[in-house]
Amino acid sequence: MQFSIIVPTFKNYKYLKTSINSIKKNSKFNHEIIVHINGDDIETERYIKNSNIIYTKTNTNVGLCSGVNLATKKSSKDFIVYAHDDMYFCPKWDLYLIEEIKTLSHKKFYLSSTQISPIKTLPGSMINHIRFDCGEIIENFNEQKLLENYNNLEFYDLQGSHWAPHVISRDLWLDIGGFSEEFNPGFGSDPDLNMKLWRRGVRIFKGVSKSRVYHFGSQTTRKNKEILRNNANKTFLLKWGITIEFFVKFYLYRGFKYTKPLNEFKLTSRNIVPMFFCKIKLFLAKLLNRI
Repeated sequence: MQFSIIVPTFKNYKYLKTSINSIKKNSKFNHEIIVHINGDDIETERYIKNSNIIYTKTNTNVGLCSGVNLATKKSSKDFIVYAHDDMYFCPKWDLYLIEEIKTLSHKKFYLSSTQISPIKTLPGSMINHIRFDCGEIIENFNEQKLLENYNNLEFYDLQGSHWAPHVISRDLWLDIGGFSEEFNPGFGSDPDLNMKLWRRGVRIFKGVSKSRVYHFGSQTTRKNKEILRNNANKTFLLKWGITIEFFVKFYLYRGFKYTKPLNEFKLTSRNIVPMFFCKIKLFLAKLLNRI
């Protein structure tokens, strides 16, 4: 079993090179890597060409969602992995995801690796991850420390997953149309993707503990100032009628220990008041859109 690993990048050569090297060195299988280069980046493009890696490119930064969608059109494998360009893939990360896939009799799943990070709270994560400091930036990254310890750090299979790197079937990806480009440059695209999968009947949203990546903490996202202006919460609310927070908490139960596939969503005494506030926010958002 092989993956098409899609990596969008934006002027992040040093991290991207480390990430791709880790995929090549630490993967159990020989996967297809496809990079999307956002904007002019001579250093990155030269490296990608010299490494014989498939890539797409746009002259401007079209955003994470559009970049990933473009790159995925060149994919040829049955499973799509989306990853950040500042992730170091730990040994056998792919084997554990593949073993999980083989336990299932269908393709209606959304699986992710588990993130290790030196940062207390990752941007947009809303959940805990494994906190273990092997360097916050590439210049002080301690690869040896990570490789000696990553497998012994205690964690658990996670309900709701860690967003990225995630794996879904190519059939599902095509069915939902990939990332929704109204969420460019990227913030909010993961919960939107999850909601589209939910609407297609997916109830397995699982972070696989044994499959691990070290995440420096959205280096590309941090320097992309547009991320602050895409108003993802409002976009999600107007599109789906609930907030991202409500979806993550009461649909996905994100952050709890994984025990089984999710049940259908039902209004309960626990979520009826938050749902009421969602409807108020939706009414106000629609009202302000008309003004």
